[in-house]
Amino acid sequence: MSDRADIDRALIGTSAAPFAVEVEKGHIRRFAEAIGENAQIYFDEAFARSLGYGGIVAPPTFPTTFRPSSKPAWIRGLDEGRFLAGEQGFRYWRPILAGDRLECALRLTDVLEKRSSKGSMELMIQDLVITSPAGDMVCVNRRVVIYRGESVKLAQEHAQEASS
Repeated sequence: MSDRADIDRALIGTSAAPFAVEVEKGHIRRFAEAIGENAQIYFDEAFARSLGYGGIVAPPTFPTTFRPSSKPAWIRGLDEGRFLAGEQGFRYWRPILAGDRLECALRLTDVLEKRSSKGSMELMIQDLVITSPAGDMVCVNRRVVIYRGESVKLAQEHAQEASS
């Protein structure tokens, strides 16, 4: 367990090392299957081309699979057992297609603190900015990661042990 209890707010506005993603047909198809999508546009290249796309189209939530090669500075040193996935949102300028080579930059946009009857938590707002190699905007994936307070985590672990 980490000695560091809170997210370092001095890191708000910083970005992780940029990384590239090469979008493959097989990856799109497997992702679509995994999320229960069966629309032809995610599987059939000829169908997608007949609609004017340059290849099969990735489902809108596909950027959730894009990960930097190393943990961002704002994650290092935190107890990852206290993380919960929060809200996600996507803003598109154009669809992601098979064959795309995309440039990605993950940024810590804000940190908010919330309190409840069960304790406190911090919300890490992260933006994954996705561009073409020419720098044209493709998508922004806003991710909220909940960092539960230590008292919340301990109470949940105790409840799990009691039910075992």
